[in-house]
Amino acid sequence: MRLLVLVTGEYGWRHVKNVRQHGPQDWQVETWQTPRVLPPVVDYPEDYLPEVLPAADLILSLAEVKGVAELVPDIAKMTGARAVIAPIDNVTWLPVGLARQLCGWLARMDVACVTPKPFCSLTETHYNALRHRKTYDDPLIREFARHFGRPAFRVTVNEATRQIEDMEVTRDACCGCGRYVAEKLVGTSADDAIEQGGLHHHHYPCQASMGIDPQYGDTLMHISGNLMKDAIKEVVAPYRRVRYIRPGGYVDGADAAEEASE
Repeated sequence: MRLLVLVTGEYGWRHVKNVRQHGPQDWQVETWQTPRVLPPVVDYPEDYLPEVLPAADLILSLAEVKGVAELVPDIAKMTGARAVIAPIDNVTWLPVGLARQLCGWLARMDVACVTPKPFCSLTETHYNALRHRKTYDDPLIREFARHFGRPAFRVTVNEATRQIEDMEVTRDACCGCGRYVAEKLVGTSADDAIEQGGLHHHHYPCQASMGIDPQYGDTLMHISGNLMKDAIKEVVAPYRRVRYIRPGGYVDGADAAEEASE
């Protein structure tokens, strides 16, 4: 697969480095450095685009400038791309309304588009979290999401000590956070893995926005952290001890019956 990544700054370069290092060897990953300043409305996209861009199958837009979204349809025409992933890790960079417009523009060109919010909610069938989940069906995006998107793991736990001996990443967050968390959790008790995984996610650090998102009523960083903890919970659940807290003075049915017989 030929992948063109639109990058503005450190946020994007972190993703590019991880995809190049851990993506399939037959992927061709090219980048284009976006303008850092664009007008409120881009009337003539050609004024801000290079004369030539490399051919691509999939465009990954990691721009940190709102107006870049208005350039994406022209970039798709120039490169021949048939699919676009434009994640929303910060609504300042890609507001929801503009993301909706982008999908509409591309649909008229018969180009598939998804806008996962946050990026690490992307799977092979859907994206977004909670009640805002959306489904899609595109082979190029699905191929990308096999490797990068919502973190997924396989775990090996010592049955005697109940410590994690190995944690394999079956799908990494595109930024590399899943791999980082998996490495940190080796040696951790299965009982503590979920909480510790959330802390490691925060310390990576996650680059999703810390502002309250109006759709979720929460920060995208927190949503991302919950997705990470859910992924860890899925694999360590069989190894965790269930702990019950019994309030002082509580009498259950069996105890009450025994007291009555006495």
